[in-house]
Amino acid sequence: MQLVPKTESPHVNSIANQPTETITLDIQGMKCAGCVKVVERQLAKNENVVSTCVNLVTEVAVVECTAGAVDAAALAEDLTAAGFPTQPRYAQGEVTQFRSAEPAEHRQEMQSAFRQLVVAGILLVLSSLGHFSEWGLPAPSLLHNIWLHFGLASATLLGPGRPILLDGWRGLRRNAPNMNTLVGLGTLTAYTASLVALVFPQLGWDCFFDEPVMLLGFILLGRTLEQQARGRAASAFRELLALQPQVARLIADPTNTTSGYDSVEIPADRVRVGEWLQVLPGEKIPVDGEIVAGKTTVDESMLTGEAMPVTKHPGDTVAAGTINQLGTISLRATRTGKDTTLAQIVALVEAAQTRKAPIQKLADTVAGYFTYGVLTAAVLTFVFWYFIGTHVWSDVVTQPHHLIHLGHNSLAQPHHVQTTIYSPLLLSLKLAIAVMVVACPCALGLATPTAILVGTGVGAERGLLIKGGDVLQRVHQLDTIVFDKTGTLTTGILHVSDCIVLKEICHEETISDTQYLLQLAAAAESGNAHPLATAIQQAAQQQNLPSLEAQDFSIEPGLGVSAVVAGHAHVLLGNQEWLEQHSITIDDTAQQHSQSLLSHGKSVIYVAVDKALVGLIALTDTLRADAKTTVDSLRQIGLQVMLLTGDRQEVAEATARQLGIEAHHILAGVRPSGKAVTIQQLQSQNHFVAMVGDGINDAPALSQADVGIALKTGTDVAMETAEIVLMRDRLQDVVVAIELSRATFHKIRQNLFWAFAYNTLGIPIAAGVLLPKFGFVLSPAAAGALMAFSSISVVTNSLLLRRFAKQERSI
Repeated sequence: MQLVPKTESPHVNSIANQPTETITLDIQGMKCAGCVKVVERQLAKNENVVSTCVNLVTEVAVVECTAGAVDAAALAEDLTAAGFPTQPRYAQGEVTQFRSAEPAEHRQEMQSAFRQLVVAGILLVLSSLGHFSEWGLPAPSLLHNIWLHFGLASATLLGPGRPILLDGWRGLRRNAPNMNTLVGLGTLTAYTASLVALVFPQLGWDCFFDEPVMLLGFILLGRTLEQQARGRAASAFRELLALQPQVARLIADPTNTTSGYDSVEIPADRVRVGEWLQVLPGEKIPVDGEIVAGKTTVDESMLTGEAMPVTKHPGDTVAAGTINQLGTISLRATRTGKDTTLAQIVALVEAAQTRKAPIQKLADTVAGYFTYGVLTAAVLTFVFWYFIGTHVWSDVVTQPHHLIHLGHNSLAQPHHVQTTIYSPLLLSLKLAIAVMVVACPCALGLATPTAILVGTGVGAERGLLIKGGDVLQRVHQLDTIVFDKTGTLTTGILHVSDCIVLKEICHEETISDTQYLLQLAAAAESGNAHPLATAIQQAAQQQNLPSLEAQDFSIEPGLGVSAVVAGHAHVLLGNQEWLEQHSITIDDTAQQHSQSLLSHGKSVIYVAVDKALVGLIALTDTLRADAKTTVDSLRQIGLQVMLLTGDRQEVAEATARQLGIEAHHILAGVRPSGKAVTIQQLQSQNHFVAMVGDGINDAPALSQADVGIALKTGTDVAMETAEIVLMRDRLQDVVVAIELSRATFHKIRQNLFWAFAYNTLGIPIAAGVLLPKFGFVLSPAAAGALMAFSSISVVTNSLLLRRFAKQERSI
């Protein structure tokens, strides 16, 4: 996980090389990006904290620290004391319990916010009714009473506005002002100025008690809508969390005919590897396991995104959280708790939602100083207009103003509409209040995390695991896609197509030379788990050839194997280089046979016995059904496609011809150990490279690439190494993952653009830059409405990513 480095300290270098651990904290009370920076600074004060990453939307902090040196409870206490109620997240048993998975808490927060909004709305309506007569509408005379409006403003501050004011005061007191500080200062300033005008009418000031009421009303409306939008943004992740099964049905060994099927229910996180479980139709499978009895179909849609149920028989594996549909099955637990595929996916998705895109660093830097800058701008606005502006443009206090306003300024003369007359003090004060209120660090703080939250959630729904904002940004920069061949572009299921005997090797009448050649090869490969070895052994089994005893195995990855078979024959299997290393001559006849096989896209294995070449074995592998359309689609979106394989050039060229890959984009004869070096060479030529592999032999290359994309095969290694994991094991999902990543990153850029543009334009307008020439001012209430709208627009724009799931590219 890429975390945000803490502030430099003399202790950082001393702990850099020590083992680390990760602590996760659930934090409440963060309102804007400024709060995030305060939390990160507070956490970084601990000398044993290496790095921190705080997510505003999910309200989670991930802290990397020296192993065993930091108490999670102490960190939580420090943050709580700083004004951010915090709890450490612990593991219960082996399965982490996620606070964000509790919809009841979210509903309670929404109900509380809605109640505050209703109260504020009623007060807002009553305050607005006093202006009906000014608009030519009938209204009771009581609603024009200035003391009523004083009461409404006071009730708003003491009721729905009280939490905002208290939180803003706490932030100011601890020298960490936040969004609530700005809103609170603006509201109290407007209220105080109106109160002074009410108590001392001889000053000639206008009362504008409706401003605090409207301001807080619109702020609460915006936050309620924003909170609802955040909930929708996290819905996919909550659905993923809800998949975690709670109960398992433990049984005795079903392979023992003397044991019955009496079961006992235990918590799923108490199951141990090797125990036997029974799963009834309609139940969730509690752990990863292997079916030992029964057959059924399993709904794996929420895990892989694949809608069609998968048929399962004894010997097949099943994953925790998937749903058993038809039959009763018995299974043996192979992975439990945090080691299950589902638990790993949940951990990956949540980790992805805390990883920031590098583009967010600018927003974070701005947010750290934002509130101080806004307060300074408000003070400068007041000083300028009071001491300079109203004297240079003296008519601004008497000219008709084109107000962006949500109510009339004067309640003292409700029945008479006239040109608004401001005193220099009152005008300067209202402009300063508008500056404080219109500024919005919330939009800056929400720009990246909301888009990442929605994008990774949509990806998880579709079996695409994208590991964070930094990955999204690198995907946007890609210009080259490098594919591994075997198991990636091809099915990886090899079979023996030809056995060519070059020299008589069998002197028994019961078996032919061809069969004996295959028998020797299968014996030599019996100590190897490579797909080539598996194919040769399966071919021997299909012909019912007896197994020969083999020993003294030697395996050289990418070259071949050797073994002593039947106690005396020294057998070598491998490529041409492997035989040449052992000083074995390959004659012209063998070369001709080899070239003919290679030209047809077949892989050739040379077989030598006792230092003499005796035969060739050819193996074929078929392309995936969607390989050609995937390569074509990647070209259409502007990417260069290359083929990387350990096979010979002739085999690679035969595969490339079927896919339409140019000859100069073929990288053949590359051993597994050299694939990472090949990727590095492409990067040195200023290419941004994605490597697509199966996550087994390709792990170094996946790690070296700017973006590693792994298919489901070899899931454990893939999850550890690749930045994008395709759980459906479909090649076309490479295109879908890249398009989703690009779409998410575009949303991040759009959000940041609008957040910066809003503040860049809104603050000068609120400060009165248009007032001298156009008579254009922004009232505090209107500023509050615009501020709320900016946050809502950023979250809503991120939610548009959910349309991606409905507009999947057909490939």
